[in-house]
Amino acid sequence: MAKKWVLKNTDSARRAGLAKELNVHPVIAQILLNRGINDPVIAASFLKPDLARLYDPFLLKDMDKAVSRLKQAVASGENVLVYGDYDVDGVTATAVVFRMLKRLNVKARTYIPHRMEEGYGLNEDIIPLAKSTQVSLIITVDCGITAIAEAAALKREGIDLIVIDHHEPEGDSIPDAVAVIDPKQAACAYPFKGLAGVGLAAKFVQAMTGKFPENDLDLVALGTIADVVPLCGENRIIVTFGLPVLTRTSKPGLRALIESARMGGKPMSPYSVGFGLGPRLNAAGRMGTANTSLDLLLCDDADNAAALAQALEVHNKDRQKLQSSLVDEAMAIIDADPSYAKDAVIVVYKEGWHKGVLGIAASKITDKFGKPSVVIAVENGFGCGSARSIEGFALNEAFAHCASLLGSFGGHERAAGLKLQSSRIVEFRTMVNTFAAEALAGKDIVPTLLLDAELPINHATMDMVMTLESLAPHGEGNPAPIFGTRRLMVKSRPQTMGKDTIKFWVTDGKETLSAVGFGMATEYGSLRMGQAIDIAYTLGIDDWNKTPVPQIMLKDLRILTK
Repeated sequence: MAKKWVLKNTDSARRAGLAKELNVHPVIAQILLNRGINDPVIAASFLKPDLARLYDPFLLKDMDKAVSRLKQAVASGENVLVYGDYDVDGVTATAVVFRMLKRLNVKARTYIPHRMEEGYGLNEDIIPLAKSTQVSLIITVDCGITAIAEAAALKREGIDLIVIDHHEPEGDSIPDAVAVIDPKQAACAYPFKGLAGVGLAAKFVQAMTGKFPENDLDLVALGTIADVVPLCGENRIIVTFGLPVLTRTSKPGLRALIESARMGGKPMSPYSVGFGLGPRLNAAGRMGTANTSLDLLLCDDADNAAALAQALEVHNKDRQKLQSSLVDEAMAIIDADPSYAKDAVIVVYKEGWHKGVLGIAASKITDKFGKPSVVIAVENGFGCGSARSIEGFALNEAFAHCASLLGSFGGHERAAGLKLQSSRIVEFRTMVNTFAAEALAGKDIVPTLLLDAELPINHATMDMVMTLESLAPHGEGNPAPIFGTRRLMVKSRPQTMGKDTIKFWVTDGKETLSAVGFGMATEYGSLRMGQAIDIAYTLGIDDWNKTPVPQIMLKDLRILTK
């Protein structure tokens, strides 16, 4: 879909004042202001992250209780079980806590629920295993904040529970546990609310041992990036210092994973983690059990690590095939039914779809059509769905409106899941679209591209590229700056590279730069040399077999007719 470009407001006086205060380029000051960072002290901290600025972990509600209970378990030789989630955040959090327990010589074991058979979160089926292995303390990581009934069941059986989670509680309801560590609970005054589950796990280790686990910063950064939490505050510090640790990691499992992803010898970045390492670790949980991923992260033997990494590679390729097949089938259903064009929310379903890739499929459908989407796999008379949304439409509110038709649902504004009887899917489609028609009435739902600044291309130099590096690492909450430049001319014949990448040169009549648009060849295959265009882009580096030069990485373009 055509995007609406919005240039963020420029307050030249504030920009000049912040640039002078920090002694930085005005473009850096503008981008900081665009990110809501206008205090010089906070801005200076943002530009120069420091591990010493991490908050005291005991500011987290119940941290003192959690540490006291674990110290009791260490002293009395109790059996402890670490219960994690099946995504990268949960698996890395499990590994971080388990590694600490082993260093403390605790008799510890791990448990990751099966995505298809058990679903998300703590469940009561863990009780027989805990009792048979004489576990007296369970520590959940990246889950547990909504496990009200499960916590009560564990308490009846005399099994203590520590909850470490970063998800939203269900209203004012908190599990009845020895300790509940979650900065999002109402009674917690912790200054930073955005930590991933693995970040909270690391804070628990810090509280327990007196030192932030810098040797495990590779795991903490990996889980933080993969969970797509905002890369600001403590997350920015963790990722800034964690990426170099991940690049040179001595952990055999991570080394094997990096080699399997063909990233050996390259500096790790949020992009390489998010699109290279993360999907491979997630693939095990999507296709079966995430224990393969956990085993890899905890593996201390290079040969075993290589075998486990290869198993994840197979899982990832299988996941890609399933995902591609499901997306193609869903798109065909949508294209064949004209009624979908009228719907504000796309609800598509089919018998036999694999539940592990529904969320990825929903993301692709939403990206293509610019509409919220719900993708539902039907099996044995029931539907299991995953949904993705757009800015301005809250899925949690939409599903709450449709609660009378749903067996269960959960999530937040942009991503959610649901379960319902398959016989009610058509009725659900009607109801959610009725809600959407009212919720989106009068709203412009055209995808928006936010531009940080207009930039003449003679400013797009290597010096500017290096200046912008002070804002890295980029990711959720701190995206790479997007610039706009008007009325350039296409100076070379555009070439298509690979599957759908377009490359050409642009000029303002004096300066000339190469421009690359990934995934844009199909849409702009008609682009011709000599045409006038406006472009929106980030700045990158082209160092392929030559001295590094700046390169325009296109986000969007407009072909001008006059």
